[in-house]
Amino acid sequence: MCSTESNTEPQPTSSDPALLLELKTRRPPSLLDLAGCETWSVDFSPDGDWFAWSMGHGIVWVVAWPLDSEEGQDGETDRADKSFSCGHPVWALAFGPRPPRSAAAAHPTKLSKGQKGKSTLLLATGLENGVIKVWNVLTGNAVFDLHGHEGVVRNLVFPQNGSLTLISSSRDKTLRIWDLAHKGKKVQVLSGHKDWISCCSVSSDCSMIASVGRFDRMVCLWSLRSYTFIRNLTGGTNKKLCLLSSCDFSPDGAVLATAAFSGCSWWIDLWDPYTAEKLATLADYFEDYGQNQISAIQFSPDGLYLAIVTDDRALRIWEPGERHMTMQTKRDQDSSGLCCNYLPQGGVIATGTRDGHVRFWRTPRTVPSLCHLCRSIMRHSVSTHQIEALPLPKRILEYLTYRNIPERLKTCCSSDEEDWES
Repeated sequence: MCSTESNTEPQPTSSDPALLLELKTRRPPSLLDLAGCETWSVDFSPDGDWFAWSMGHGIVWVVAWPLDSEEGQDGETDRADKSFSCGHPVWALAFGPRPPRSAAAAHPTKLSKGQKGKSTLLLATGLENGVIKVWNVLTGNAVFDLHGHEGVVRNLVFPQNGSLTLISSSRDKTLRIWDLAHKGKKVQVLSGHKDWISCCSVSSDCSMIASVGRFDRMVCLWSLRSYTFIRNLTGGTNKKLCLLSSCDFSPDGAVLATAAFSGCSWWIDLWDPYTAEKLATLADYFEDYGQNQISAIQFSPDGLYLAIVTDDRALRIWEPGERHMTMQTKRDQDSSGLCCNYLPQGGVIATGTRDGHVRFWRTPRTVPSLCHLCRSIMRHSVSTHQIEALPLPKRILEYLTYRNIPERLKTCCSSDEEDWES
């Protein structure tokens, strides 16, 4: 069921210079501070025109972005806020289909002949009961439900190839690959994890899926072409007691970042998915046992930075290979961050909180170097093994394979320096 009645309040920005806007949900006093109000997932549409978040109690809210945007020039596009009542708590959501990064503009796919002439923007929502509901954002109608998962649907991803393929991961220890062009009737099931799957990510060339297990400490790679298991990056030797919470491929697919935490520390590992080599580690240590969980990570659209959401700070921005943070918000043990997602055009990132609110942050914007752009273009379609076979000087090979991180920076600690200011 879709509604257009507003149920959110924009709040003025705080003293933190990076905070652009905060959306707070209006709730009856009886529902405040109760379980079920969490914002477990946020997402921007591929063209950046819409923003959605799970605001708790089975409701997903969709707003036009930017928030002060006007109705489309043709007058046909309904830019009013929309809410979708899913009936069960929403743990994951994703807009789709997503065109290739090389596309100059998003061209939404047509779903059927009956909708000829109308662009279709889909929103998939993963529910606590294992069902995935697919919505047409522009009409507000439910398209169909996907059944198969037997546990919470924790993550949803549309690959960036413009197809109507949806990848889901669940607490039932499986990933499923759905063909929405056939209403999900054609599905591939990937099994191999021994416990809950926390997160999944798809490489930019749509050849690999990465997934991390919450308790089994496995970082698995799967082929999206043959639907088979490739390897476990931890090699089955990871005996350290920890929980894995998030993962993300770099925009060129050459690096996989994974996030984990234990009682007194959290860390991010950067992997080469082709060779299973660990390229670098960022770690943070704290005194209060169990009080600083890392919840989410995501690469910026240009691949220069990695966003980090933890319990003690609403947002950190790290440039891989640097010892200190490029940006970090003020310390706040009540930040309660759960998820994050970049605006496709960059410059803004949204974070969801445990109390059902959403914050929008201004992020650093840098003109990428020519070297970085060349590497990104090459690595999008060339594997590490192919790069290593080229007759190139050692220094260039190290740069192209992300092995140019100095030895002294391959394991570094999160900065305790002064908070970032504009």
